[in-house]
Amino acid sequence: MAPDIRPHCGEIERTPRTKSLKSSTTRSVQILHLLAFARMSLLFKRFVGFEYYVRDLERMARFCREGLGFRELGRSSARLERGNDQRSLAFSAGNTSVICSAPLGPASPAARYLARHPDGVGSLVFEVADIVATFAKLEQNGATPITEVESFDDERGSLSSFSITTPFGDTTFRFIQRRGRVGVLPGLAPHESASGDEFGFADVDHVTANLLTMKPALLWLEHVLELKPFWGVQFHTADVASNHGSGLRSQVLWDPDSGFKLACNEPLRPAFDRSQISIFCRDNRGDGVQHVALGVRDIIGSVRKLRERGVELMPAPPGYYDRLPQHLQELGLERIDEDPRTLEELGILVDGSGPGAYLLQIFLKDAASAFDSADAGPFFFELIQRKGDAGFGAGNFRALFASVEREQLARAG
Repeated sequence: MAPDIRPHCGEIERTPRTKSLKSSTTRSVQILHLLAFARMSLLFKRFVGFEYYVRDLERMARFCREGLGFRELGRSSARLERGNDQRSLAFSAGNTSVICSAPLGPASPAARYLARHPDGVGSLVFEVADIVATFAKLEQNGATPITEVESFDDERGSLSSFSITTPFGDTTFRFIQRRGRVGVLPGLAPHESASGDEFGFADVDHVTANLLTMKPALLWLEHVLELKPFWGVQFHTADVASNHGSGLRSQVLWDPDSGFKLACNEPLRPAFDRSQISIFCRDNRGDGVQHVALGVRDIIGSVRKLRERGVELMPAPPGYYDRLPQHLQELGLERIDEDPRTLEELGILVDGSGPGAYLLQIFLKDAASAFDSADAGPFFFELIQRKGDAGFGAGNFRALFASVEREQLARAG
């Protein structure tokens, strides 16, 4: 079921809690919450979605609707636009919310982000069970809140939220608690979309961020967000001794309660500056979110529809399918359900971790290439279908790295 992110379009009562948090009664409640959460995890309910800041909102909206088949669920009301100084469109991809926002004036969050970066992910949004306790716990862990807990109420329910800074450049994390049928943003006027869930999207499988150095981010994720190590890999695309190719180091952390996974990448020497991770950080004008992976139920059907609609996807590395039978044998995969010829025709990659445990994935071209505009940014989407494998697949990781690197070189040349 698609998320309901369509609050009533009536007046929104905004209740900042800056003052109330200082009252003795609320302070006592905070202390009780803090003592309780000192012995517990942050108890994320789930990763809700992300806000994507763009210069050309209509272009991005067409891509979401017509290219990706996202369902449009809401548009910013006049009241919301006056309050935030930006215009927003809300989409759903399965159970994931995608909010696209463009600035109306220089005071908006979108304008501040876009003054420093091309289009990109400005905020990741998480739903929590207890917003006040989460605020207290994160602050105890060393987080840097941007706002106090704020509440927004209307006839459909209430939404409480706050945001914190992160090590991922200007991308923030926002935490929300909802009661009733409100969505992830207050003040969105409902919009009935004719399109539905055409591509079989489920949830976000993982989010990937690129950084020039990732150790500070890993420590922050472990100690502030209390995420746990999940998976890691490092490699070069060619022989290091000959000083050709480039490489990366990647670490994936996760929240076992919600299943949210965040992969962090950094470039490796030699050829540090040639690594596609370095190039992303240069093109993004800083660290940030490289891609969001959307889980799909039928990747073959989804990719066919994408290609029919003219959506551009990254090609597999040369010789990938010639080596695929040997690769599958090395993985201990005696058989897969899909016809390898179909996978080759569509450019879908395969990786796995043993008998009966594999995954299928493909990557869309980055926005700068798709829209032929550097200001559209280096962000892209991934599609992934898991068939018993919960990992990431080092072989596909290498293939993605090589594909992105070739695309960057082609764009530069």
